[in-house]
Amino acid sequence: VQLQAYGGGLVQPGGSLRLSCAASGLAPNRYYMGWFRRVPGNEREFVAVLTRNGANTLYADSVKGRFTISRDNAKKTMYLQMNNLKPEDTAVYYCAKYRVNRCVGDACKNANNYDAWGQGTHVTVSS
Repeated sequence: VQLQAYGGGLVQPGGSLRLSCAASGLAPNRYYMGWFRRVPGNEREFVAVLTRNGANTLYADSVKGRFTISRDNAKKTMYLQMNNLKPEDTAVYYCAKYRVNRCVGDACKNANNYDAWGQGTHVTVSS
């Protein structure tokens, strides 16, 4: 299983970015997939997760209403559309695969329950 995240960059506050996560070596429609982020010196923080068919999502309160997680299983790609970005969104963003075929509630937010990770893509929000 390999995940590759890309699409990060430098953006001004209020701007937008779309991150992508390409998956190989697995059937993505069998797994919940999520996004996390990490600021140097901090723990990895949950951002969002979505179900196998993309019909249901869960977001961290800090990004709710600004970020949208989605997936295209035919392309084996997951996305994170980030709008109205704030300086506090600056972090390395990681995509990840949940270790089993579903999760519920707080279990979805626990990084220890994900068993495959992309390499991370940097997002910097600054004027």
